[in-house]
Amino acid sequence: MVRAAILLVLVAVVITLVSVHMVQAADKDFSGVQIRFGGGTNKDGLSTPIQIMLLMTILSVIPAILVSVTSFTRLIIVAHFLRQAIGTQTMPPNQVLIGLALFLTYFIMQPVGGQINQQAIQPMLSGKITEMQALDLASVPLRQFMLRYTREKDLALFLSIAKEPKPRDRRDLPMSIVIPSFMISELKTAFQIGFAIYVPFMVIDMVVASILLSLGMMQLPPVMISTPFKLLLFVMVDGWNLVIGSLVKSFY
Repeated sequence: MVRAAILLVLVAVVITLVSVHMVQAADKDFSGVQIRFGGGTNKDGLSTPIQIMLLMTILSVIPAILVSVTSFTRLIIVAHFLRQAIGTQTMPPNQVLIGLALFLTYFIMQPVGGQINQQAIQPMLSGKITEMQALDLASVPLRQFMLRYTREKDLALFLSIAKEPKPRDRRDLPMSIVIPSFMISELKTAFQIGFAIYVPFMVIDMVVASILLSLGMMQLPPVMISTPFKLLLFVMVDGWNLVIGSLVKSFY
């Protein structure tokens, strides 16, 4: 199951290539609707019905895998913290933040996707390797990416929970250990960045609240006064450029 999950990170491009490969592998005299069990195997690979079943499974769980093994988690959490720190509540809307995080994820994961396509997808489509061999080859660059941003403490935690011995090399770690460790590390990093973003806006809130209290204007919500100042500060320092630039550079 873990090996099968690795291929899910290839997202839409890989799914398209695999579907084209399955169509080309079907019988040339195909007409109408057919359901065939057994046979139809290509060079020790998976039969066509099994390939179709795997493709349908991949389509249903791609969102969860995208969140789990890419940079999406860090990006969307930091974007949420930024919106809460400014105090705009629903602006930018969730659709905009998710779209921004998706395209930034594509930008960050593009080198990894290129390696997977070159080392696993193209040889599989040309018939040089089987699907399971492609899974093994595709997991290598993905594992390297995740281990680059995974803390040793998190790896040790899941190794102890699984009661598995510590391997001699990090490259020997199973994906069942690497994926949850990577997610925990990304959550910690995202919360650290979120705290750093919160501090300057929190100072503005405290200053505005203190001034209103000293003037005796306790009935006036401090948020009404502090929000325009926070927006002004964010625009003056070109906040989106700084935040997005720092996030992307944190993966390089």
